[in-house]
Amino acid sequence: MTQTAPADLLALVDRLDGAAVMVVGDVMLDRFLYGAVDRVSPEAPIPVLRLEREVTMLGGAGNVLRNLSAVGAKTLFFAVVGQDAAGQEVRQLVERESADPGWIHLLADEARTTTIKERYIATGQQLLRADRETSFEMAQATKEKLLAEAEEALKDVGALILSDYGKGVLPADLIARLIARANALDCPVIVDPKAVDYGCYRGAALVTPNRRELAQALGDGVQGGQSLQGDAQIVAACRSLTEIAGLGGVLATRSEEGMSLVLADGDVTHLPARAREVFDVSGAGDTVVALLGAALAAGIELKDAAGLANIAAGIVVGKTGTAVAEALEIRQEIHASRLSQAEAKFVDHDLLLDQVARWRQAGFKVGFTNGCFDLLHPGHISLLRQARAACDRLVVGLNSDASVARLKGPTRPVQAETARAVVLASLEDVDRVVVFGEDTPLELIEALRPDVLVKGADYAADEVVGAKEVQAYGGQLVLAQLEAGHSTTATLNRLADKR
Repeated sequence: MTQTAPADLLALVDRLDGAAVMVVGDVMLDRFLYGAVDRVSPEAPIPVLRLEREVTMLGGAGNVLRNLSAVGAKTLFFAVVGQDAAGQEVRQLVERESADPGWIHLLADEARTTTIKERYIATGQQLLRADRETSFEMAQATKEKLLAEAEEALKDVGALILSDYGKGVLPADLIARLIARANALDCPVIVDPKAVDYGCYRGAALVTPNRRELAQALGDGVQGGQSLQGDAQIVAACRSLTEIAGLGGVLATRSEEGMSLVLADGDVTHLPARAREVFDVSGAGDTVVALLGAALAAGIELKDAAGLANIAAGIVVGKTGTAVAEALEIRQEIHASRLSQAEAKFVDHDLLLDQVARWRQAGFKVGFTNGCFDLLHPGHISLLRQARAACDRLVVGLNSDASVARLKGPTRPVQAETARAVVLASLEDVDRVVVFGEDTPLELIEALRPDVLVKGADYAADEVVGAKEVQAYGGQLVLAQLEAGHSTTATLNRLADKR
């Protein structure tokens, strides 16, 4: 089992811009009616909501479109509305989200009512939801027209999203035709499912059920999915569903427990929940499939696509209403996560010893190097990269401010030890950073007993502090090759010369 590293995803966000995705599914209007409750009705023991404002936005497949637009993806959009005022409102909102009117295929069916979900909210609490909808299958002529246009247009996109809300736009025969056509074009299909029998999604690359939907698909929905508890049960359920329904994989969304990506080849990745606070889960599933689709269309690996989707979902559940995750917000969240991870790597002596003991129990080879690392430069990066290559986990001993001043003089360090530690900890090659106050790290080395001791090749083996002790118990000394022309002192001298 693996776990996605958020710090690896930052460079991928820009690739979402311009990715071409097709969305086919049930579009609806989400209306949020906000007000205040300050009395109980004299007609019945119910609250009286005094309406103050109303917000209308696209829901269902329309919210998938909104999320794709938010990250700069291009969307070929296929959906069906009724010939009613709500249908016209949907059309106007869809047109606002699309830069190319030719990519909008919004068909009208006079026998249908455009789906509307109205949520009544007071002081942040949802009091009632009222739905107006038709859920029977669309007219045959409408289905044939949608299918013909969608099958032809699939050649122009890199991924297909089926947003199935069970409102009749995605009957089983249409789903089968679209998946077959997409597979013939090597176009991955992602499904946000509502069917009970997932056999209708056979051939899809990925389905994204929540825990309740996963349980129901396996005939275990008695407790609303709560019977599926813990990683092992979720993974077993996903594997069963993948085999039974002939799927490429399952991304199970697990609310506060995050997500689990289980692929048909047996690979499993657990992604921890990213939300700091949960205000509203409305539309979070739409965000997940949108990010998956955009990422796969951009050629991003599935595990990384799931990582981006997990981050975006954490953003939208921290908002109210049917929300989207903008590309800028995703970047900011990745930056924040990177900083948080860096802070977690900066540990004290006792915590470090405890962590090293756990690493050894897991069979990892522990390496150690040290230095002042005042102004980080390419020479430092090269040293740390070589050090990490020689071990499984790398600990960096960092001279304290007082120690640096004794070694380098009263004008050093340029950066305080906390700043130096955070910068070091942000590097992928560094697993832990610990500050030591002595002039040498010998005491720290003796306590850690690293398997590998790394120092720059400007030192002779007999000059390296701790080398004799490490080699005495069978440890290894590595002298890393240095990048010529790089040093903090030289950098500071050049800056002084320019003044």
